[in-house]
Amino acid sequence: MTTPIPAETADDSRRYRPDPTVLAALTSPRLLTREVLAGLVVGLALIPEAIAFSIIAGVDPKVGLFSAFIMATSIAFLGGRPAMISAATGAVALVIAPVAREHGMDMFIATVMLAGVFQILLAVAGVAKLIRFIPRSVMVGFVNALSILVFAAQVPHVIGVPWMVYPLLVIGIVVLVFMPKLTKVVPAPLVTIVLITGIAVVFAIDVPTVSDQGELPRSLPELFIPNIPLTWQTFATIAPYSLAMALVGLMESLMTAKLVDEITDTHSNKTRESWGQGAANMISGLFGGMGGCAMIGQTMINVRASGARTRISTFMAGAFLLILVVVLGDIVGMIPMVALAAIMMMVCVDTFDWHSIRPSTLRMLPKSETFVMIATVAVVVATGNLAIGVVVGVFVASVLFVRRVAHFVTVERTVTGSDLGVDADGPTGEAGRDENASTAEAVARYKVRGELFFASSNDLTTQFRYTHDPDHVVIDMTESHVWDASTVAALDAIVTKYEAQGTRVEITGMNAYTETLHARLSGGLG
Repeated sequence: MTTPIPAETADDSRRYRPDPTVLAALTSPRLLTREVLAGLVVGLALIPEAIAFSIIAGVDPKVGLFSAFIMATSIAFLGGRPAMISAATGAVALVIAPVAREHGMDMFIATVMLAGVFQILLAVAGVAKLIRFIPRSVMVGFVNALSILVFAAQVPHVIGVPWMVYPLLVIGIVVLVFMPKLTKVVPAPLVTIVLITGIAVVFAIDVPTVSDQGELPRSLPELFIPNIPLTWQTFATIAPYSLAMALVGLMESLMTAKLVDEITDTHSNKTRESWGQGAANMISGLFGGMGGCAMIGQTMINVRASGARTRISTFMAGAFLLILVVVLGDIVGMIPMVALAAIMMMVCVDTFDWHSIRPSTLRMLPKSETFVMIATVAVVVATGNLAIGVVVGVFVASVLFVRRVAHFVTVERTVTGSDLGVDADGPTGEAGRDENASTAEAVARYKVRGELFFASSNDLTTQFRYTHDPDHVVIDMTESHVWDASTVAALDAIVTKYEAQGTRVEITGMNAYTETLHARLSGGLG
């Protein structure tokens, strides 16, 4: 006898199903070409970044390059967010740099591997679920701050350089802006790299190139077993750095995954992504890599600029990186840095949430939400550490809201009317049916009770039975209170889901503050 699949398991399976799937991409020449070319662009963009982060960490450039290759190819199989790019990052490099400087390479690699163990343990403990407590204002601040940091990192490549860099920069920006309007068959970033490199080579233009950033390796990565004493003293020495790396890496990865979820309108398994990051870091350490986490800049190149959606692009990014540096190192070394700088700058411009700083938006949003966003940006830019900025942002938001929060939200569903086929029982609460209203229009009524804010409203959309409800739904807000933009966005999402299948939604019982806030923000949050 076949055992029935629990409803929650089936729902999770559908929720995390990638679109398109790897199989669909492999059987579609158009999709496969897009994924492979996206991987090539990202692979090229990873090279100077990995070298730069190796220098920050105080290790040989090949350590960062090998780490980028191993992280990207490993996470393609292990991670929970398709199309997201993981590699050596500046945030991780800053955290573990003192280990290489003070204790040597063996302790450095052991630190990376222990960080991977910590990340797996944190994943098992359910740390990924904490992402739900990060409010929208902090998420916007995270994106804006990261855009500023990545953009600022490109400035040295266009300041104090030969004057011919500037015409090449203009050419690159023109291609990146206008080519997607003409065709998206070939990624604009790839055309930019080929065109600028071709111009520089043909006309013998002397500008800074990738080879100026550091020597590229000529051999494949080899197994590296740290030669360290397995004692408590060793653990006590490296554990603080490993734990810091684990936390920073997970936070940046989960925030980036959430951003990609929103861009692609898909869900990803954050718990799988957490332990996948840990496993990838352990594998990276075993081959002498410096570890890392998700990279928002390269991820935006992959997802937004190149249109990639599957794990194929992530794997190809790592594979192309290895081929480019080991086999085609001399050719890759000729790529002008201005080509990669132009791509990263335009990605930053596209990633920055310009809607969040419009005067109309600032007037519309509560001042507390704007303050949280600005505080997150300020701390990240001042410290250069995304984790610190996010923690401060969440803390500020909590201080502003926690005094007004009494309890979480409950939703009770009842169905009245003539549609006897409607399932009145569900996970949202006890249901009832008015027996005397058998000839009336079928109506599903949801009574929402409690304080609605960023933590409770994140789950609000999951408590409605969209496909089981009749054509008329009433949401009673009499016993609830809306506190922030996240809740308004959640209500908008609920209404949108119902309207998409032809269901009429009526929201009633809002108090004065809730009605005013909903009227101001509904439909205007992007």
